[in-house]
Amino acid sequence: MEALLTYLDMGGYAPFVWPCFGLAAAVMLYFFVASRRELRQREQRLEVLRAASPRRRRDTIGQEAPS
Repeated sequence: MEALLTYLDMGGYAPFVWPCFGLAAAVMLYFFVASRRELRQREQRLEVLRAASPRRRRDTIGQEAPS
């Protein structure tokens, strides 16, 4: 238990180190949530655009595009 407390104390620098870890974790969490939200919005927009398209094309992987 003493070793854990010594580690968490960070040689006396704990008041500086742990808030930085917390801030970095908060920023990464924010970017993760924002990216997921943006992905869902773009996927919904893509579905709307696909549904509104007058002509739906199949994937032409490995084939020439129609002209």
